[in-house]
Amino acid sequence: MKITNVPKRYIIVVLTFICTCVCYIERVGFSIAYTAAADAAGINQSSKGMILSTFYYGYACSQVPGGWAAQKIGGRTVLLLSFLLWSLTCAFVPLDPNRVTLMVLARLLVGVAQGFIFPSIHTVLAQWVPPHERSRSVSLTTSGMYFGAAVGTLLLPSLVKFRGPQSVFVAEASLGAMWSLLWFRYASDPPRSEHPKATAAGFGESMLPIKENHQKTKIENGVHSTRTTTANIPWKRIMLSLPIWAIVVNNFTFHYGLYVLMNWLPTYFELGLQHSLQEMGSSKMIPYLNMFLFSNIGGVIADHLITRRIMSVTRTRKLLNTVGFVVASIALMAIPLFRTPNGAVFCSSVALGFLAFARAGFAVNHMDVAPRYAGIVMGVSNTAGTLAGVIGVDLTGRLLEAAKAAQLDLTSPDSWRAVFVIPGSLCIFSSLVFLLLSTGDRIFD
Repeated sequence: MKITNVPKRYIIVVLTFICTCVCYIERVGFSIAYTAAADAAGINQSSKGMILSTFYYGYACSQVPGGWAAQKIGGRTVLLLSFLLWSLTCAFVPLDPNRVTLMVLARLLVGVAQGFIFPSIHTVLAQWVPPHERSRSVSLTTSGMYFGAAVGTLLLPSLVKFRGPQSVFVAEASLGAMWSLLWFRYASDPPRSEHPKATAAGFGESMLPIKENHQKTKIENGVHSTRTTTANIPWKRIMLSLPIWAIVVNNFTFHYGLYVLMNWLPTYFELGLQHSLQEMGSSKMIPYLNMFLFSNIGGVIADHLITRRIMSVTRTRKLLNTVGFVVASIALMAIPLFRTPNGAVFCSSVALGFLAFARAGFAVNHMDVAPRYAGIVMGVSNTAGTLAGVIGVDLTGRLLEAAKAAQLDLTSPDSWRAVFVIPGSLCIFSSLVFLLLSTGDRIFD
């Protein structure tokens, strides 16, 4: 089948999946390559932590501007420019751990560039994807993050071993360049002719950026008429909207749990269970592959419930969000109870899998309540998610230091209980907030 015979929105969704996959290969790849280079250069742990965390500061700063830019310029263009920016940075910046200033500036730049990506993706998907396909489309797109993390974790250490740390940067820049060419060739804004019910459904040309004082001409009963539209973004209504805050709170909790497990689970295996990661082989990929699987399962279930009219959009979002966070909460709190690597892998896989499952609730809700401003709302909520990562990772380190100061052995479950109880408790709290405050109805025109 020729690619021209495939519906354009399917091509867009597949390209956004590849986009998130490549982005997470870059994130995992930098961590692997920089750690290898820094260890070889004798860089201390404090300096390594500073460089590794710099990305998130740039990433947090550009989320809301990314939503604004996508709204004003168009998500398709902003996505391409941001991808080119971080790819070029990877291509031309040498991986030298001793040049701290250069590394900090480079990671800030990559963080800022990638901060524009997810708000732009949500803007593009809101334009192209009809409401009954949004759950599985967003789930497939975001599952690229977990697939990319799994692929990077499996393949890039071998690339570092045989070709050196700098080769990871070259590989990432090459992937970025190839994706940019595909996006430039196949992505476009949606013409209304492909979506005759675009305005009623809340997608298509009606979701494209609107310029100030732009005159739109249409023919009604053979008569040309014009109307003036403005691009005033309702910032105050967005910030005061309770359904928006429900999304923000749940995004914060999702990323708190995700980043704590991503950053501290290896330490739990090494120090808490006294088990070397090198001995785990491919089993360390299982949590990320589980996220990839459950993210798509959640999307398919949500669209099935909505399309078959088994449940309303509101009830569907609340059901999947609640199931995901409640099961994840139980699994998170159970991690310290398992004193074997297999038990910890099982619990962390269940926790991350059902966190991803919950994205069919809160993460798609941006496009339910505000399809025209989906990128902006995504920027606001993703800022909270990024800050959750910074707070959660730092707080976990402090909790473990406090446990050591209290003369607790890190091999003891008591040293780790608070680490996993906090995100578990946040999951329960967030699910209640979403049950009480969220809606699947469109509240912003």
